[in-house]
Amino acid sequence: MGKGRLEAFSDGVIAIILTIMVLELRAPEDTTFDALRPLVPVFRAYVMSFVFIGIYWNNHHHMLQATSRVNGKMLWANLHLLFWLSLVPFVTAWMGEHHEAPAPAAAYGVVLLGAAVAFTILSKTIVALHGAESTLAQAIGRSDVKGTVSLAMYVSSIPLAYVSVWLSFAIYVTTAAIWLVPDRRIESRLTS
Repeated sequence: MGKGRLEAFSDGVIAIILTIMVLELRAPEDTTFDALRPLVPVFRAYVMSFVFIGIYWNNHHHMLQATSRVNGKMLWANLHLLFWLSLVPFVTAWMGEHHEAPAPAAAYGVVLLGAAVAFTILSKTIVALHGAESTLAQAIGRSDVKGTVSLAMYVSSIPLAYVSVWLSFAIYVTTAAIWLVPDRRIESRLTS
């Protein structure tokens, strides 16, 4: 099976996720700029989630560029990733509305952790299908430092939300900053 349908389906799901997130932004009833002030936490959560979805879309794109074929395991691993990403609009809305409560911040971390685990599973599934000498296997290498650090940060952010919601937010922003620059390992392998 070719990878075109997988890419098109994934892009479509991610586009729907982004659309759902923006539809959750509600305009204030008042027409003054002061009416926007209470929406700052909601917008902050939206921007953070938009960045995360963008990072996943970008890295998913690069990873699929390094693949030549697809099997059933890869399809299920990809659906697993899309499942976790589809929960992002829900936790974004909950966290945006209750920005000082620990449970929504922790739930956001659980969803990000689930997505990171799913992405790791997808990359390992692709490597298993294509072999240790494949482009993706060579790009990732033996250890995925950014991936491992991200998983550890998400794991720590969940209980830390009950200590300080702002500390959890700082961890989410730091993790996004780590991934904001696309993973050049794959891109450099594809161009060489």
